[in-house]
Amino acid sequence: MSDVLRVGNASGFYGDRFTAWREMLDGGDLDVLTGDYLAELTMLILGRDRLRDPSLGYAKTFLRQLEGCLGTALDRGVRIVTNAGGLNPAGLAAAIGSLADRLGLTVRVGYVEGDALARPDALTANAYLGAYGIAACLGGGADVVVTGRVTDASLVVGSAIARFGWGRDDLDALAGATVAGHLLECGAQVTGGNFSFFTELPDGGRRPGFPVAELHPDGSCVITKHPGTGGAVTVETVTAQLLYEVGGPAYLGPDVVTRLDTVELAADGPDRVRVSGVRGTPPPGTLKVGVNNLGGFRNSMTFVLCGLDVPAKAALVRSQIEAAVGTEGLEFTLARTDHVDAVDTEAASALLHVHLRDGDKARAGRAFSAAAVELALASYPGCTLTTLPGDATPYGVFTADAVPQDAVPHVAVLPSGERVPIAPPPTMCAEGPPAHPQATAGGPSAHLTRRAPLGELVGARSGDKGGDANLGVWARTDATWSWLRGWLTIARLRELLPETAPLTVERYELPNLRAVNFVVRGLLGQGVAASTRFDPQAKALGELLRSRLVDLPAELTTGPAVDSTPGPAADDTPGLGDGSAPWEGR
Repeated sequence: MSDVLRVGNASGFYGDRFTAWREMLDGGDLDVLTGDYLAELTMLILGRDRLRDPSLGYAKTFLRQLEGCLGTALDRGVRIVTNAGGLNPAGLAAAIGSLADRLGLTVRVGYVEGDALARPDALTANAYLGAYGIAACLGGGADVVVTGRVTDASLVVGSAIARFGWGRDDLDALAGATVAGHLLECGAQVTGGNFSFFTELPDGGRRPGFPVAELHPDGSCVITKHPGTGGAVTVETVTAQLLYEVGGPAYLGPDVVTRLDTVELAADGPDRVRVSGVRGTPPPGTLKVGVNNLGGFRNSMTFVLCGLDVPAKAALVRSQIEAAVGTEGLEFTLARTDHVDAVDTEAASALLHVHLRDGDKARAGRAFSAAAVELALASYPGCTLTTLPGDATPYGVFTADAVPQDAVPHVAVLPSGERVPIAPPPTMCAEGPPAHPQATAGGPSAHLTRRAPLGELVGARSGDKGGDANLGVWARTDATWSWLRGWLTIARLRELLPETAPLTVERYELPNLRAVNFVVRGLLGQGVAASTRFDPQAKALGELLRSRLVDLPAELTTGPAVDSTPGPAADDTPGLGDGSAPWEGR
């Protein structure tokens, strides 16, 4: 048996590239092919599916994808591991068996259950299980393993446990595989997708291939992709994905706490990055639980405000809508997309987004949207809307909870039908590792500067975790890192991104990656399903930061420079927010 386990990924979310399974199976050698379908929003979608039909609750797309390539996987000995089981892994396992019968194939299917928790007041409540149930199914001869809510990285970690036989005390190996799983879980994001410097990619980022991890018995790996596929695997594309949806350096998981500040990255040839040095510590005694509830109903209408007096026009609409439907649950957001002295209507227009959330579907439905349309001839000059009146739709609220690991019945159901209980880790941290301290390195100094976008020097990747957002920023060179770590403080971030100013912001340094990571608590309110924010998952938060004009050190850039003298401390630096909100009512 080879001492290298080749694990590919063919899905990063429910709705990812349909053909990726076929591309990965045909593109090169693999031992395992994984597919990640579950996000917080996905669990809500599957919960609503199950309300309509109790036999559902899994990702139906996966079955259609598998139909075209199950035979190929079996012929080539590639095992498939997926969390597409969602809320009904047993149901998906049975459906795969029926599919195989119809195709004339013999397939051994195992599945993992126990994540679903009984909470009568919740639409869904699922604990994030670890990897040992997956490993047990593979050890029991499964060709396909289906899970419900496991951690995303567990798809890879479980495959590695099955190959290398790691025990609960092989913490560094488990941590290394967790990093590999985190890098693969979002598919093409690690091969150049959503990459700050996409214009530098060989194909401009048009169709990045899906990733492969070559795992070794010590937990180290090489991240790569199949030959001839698009995108690129570089230290920077890997760094970007490492920073995605993480918090502090201690990355908590059900099987191990992975120390992200120990990760070492090195180029290992074209489209190959070696990941090594990862250290692990015992996991916490609790499991994260994702809870989805139906929060009520919502509706939105958008007014186009063209030309002069935009704030006054917005104020008039607000007063008219409030008079028609009341103030409860209303939210008004004025987006100043208009330009001065524009030559066409679109460039001269701002957008007033009006949202209504309510437990009463009738009030949030036509009563609201019709009231907006009725203003067409009775409001501001040039009144128009972007849509016709519509009915309200339900929305969900996501919250995170925790339960003791030993209170969750983690069970692997082998292809033989045998049910194997998975015991929790024997040694666990009582409260998890201590938080990483706020860094205090550096400070302003006299130097020549050039006013330019921050993104000339740094990359960024941002995302969502429930109602919180994370924003990772990395420097491209050692010299830039020396400047960035002292310059980009919490106070500086709040000035550059004013919407973060009233919120709790945490800052962590990852020197091995030349990166700082911010966690912004509450930026997304009650989670993506309930958010009315223009960027509800904070996917563009990093690119917004990179677009801000700041005084960059001239020695790190090209172009004309100006003198810069020492000013106030970073926490009191004036002027960085200038221009961020130039219009009244923004």
